Amino acid sequence: MTTPMAVDKAKGTKIDVDEFLTLAVSETPAELHPFFESFRSLHSRKLWHQLTNKLLEFFDHPLSKPYRVGVFDKFVHDFESKLNQLRLVEMGVKVSKEIDNPVTHLQFLTDLLERVDTEKSPEAHVLLLSSLAHAKLLYGDHEGTKNDIDEAWKVLDNLSSVDPSVNAAYYGVAADYYKSKAEYAPYYKNSLLYLACIDPAKDLTTEERLLRAHDLGIAAFLGDTIYNFGELLMHPILDALDGTPHEWIKKLLFTFNEGNIGKFEALSPLFPKEPILQENYPFLRQKICLMALIESVFKRGAYDRTMSFQTIAEETHLPLDEVEHLVMKALSLKLIKGSLDQVDQKAQITWVQPRVLSREQIGQLAQRLAAWNAKLHQVEERIAPEVLVNS
Repeated sequence: MTTPMAVDKAKGTKIDVDEFLTLAVSETPAELHPFFESFRSLHSRKLWHQLTNKLLEFFDHPLSKPYRVGVFDKFVHDFESKLNQLRLVEMGVKVSKEIDNPVTHLQFLTDLLERVDTEKSPEAHVLLLSSLAHAKLLYGDHEGTKNDIDEAWKVLDNLSSVDPSVNAAYYGVAADYYKSKAEYAPYYKNSLLYLACIDPAKDLTTEERLLRAHDLGIAAFLGDTIYNFGELLMHPILDALDGTPHEWIKKLLFTFNEGNIGKFEALSPLFPKEPILQENYPFLRQKICLMALIESVFKRGAYDRTMSFQTIAEETHLPLDEVEHLVMKALSLKLIKGSLDQVDQKAQITWVQPRVLSREQIGQLAQRLAAWNAKLHQVEERIAPEVLVNS
């Protein structure tokens, strides 16, 4: 795969474009020759936009793989300041994947980063930092990865309009970093944001969709601040689990969202298939109880949210003496707001955490709104005669 064109780099020196392109034609397969002829014509006419498009097409061609580094380092480098910097970085990132040596790979991206003006091209800077962070993560440099992610966020957070590819690169590497650190809640958040920036059906393989759905499910279960699965449950990425040995994870997600302890207990014999779930069973048991409490409160009307400890015990399948601790845990996590009456053994709930609702929950909410509307209509019919008389 190694060719003189791919190895002989003349960084920082002016090249004879005609000589380079003539040499390239002599060293590459005939299928690539039209590209180099186009490069010659577009470069001589200084049609930089059209040349950028033709270069992107060349770098996407499967036969160009052995020649990508050489073309980028010796040809593109010669006029890179004239190109759209985001497109330039996209080319550079693609080309860098052909470099096997970790040190050379990182140096290639670092050199390109130094040549990109952050103030003039902040999106290009973020994309390149994200790609550099991903490379460092692959090579085991977690500290370097985190530093680059943080630096990229400082720029990204101040941008009002961002190309989806830039967002995808940032959230993708952030999710991968938090996965490597087993930080479930940040992984869950960044992974969903990553999926919002791409088309999973087109941009991910079947295996990648399955892995992403699996990892999101595990993160949802084990994230200590995640108590609403609605956004994930409505995402088509979960369809990747259908018909696979991991399909039970999808069922378990719906079970948690419903706060259905009976279904949870029915599915718990499958936990040994995912040892990390089995290891965290006490946490999962507490989490399903909290979800059951939230769902119980949500189903009640605004004026029917004073619940006895006995009612809560029945709803959550807990012994009566553990109810107070559960409610206090829900209050501390800000899943609910309210107060406890330890003497009368009652909990008065005044607020429940806003949630992304499933279709079933939206249906229940619609029924409650219809009931409220019917009561309002009855009041209207009752007082209408009195209003007419008084007027």
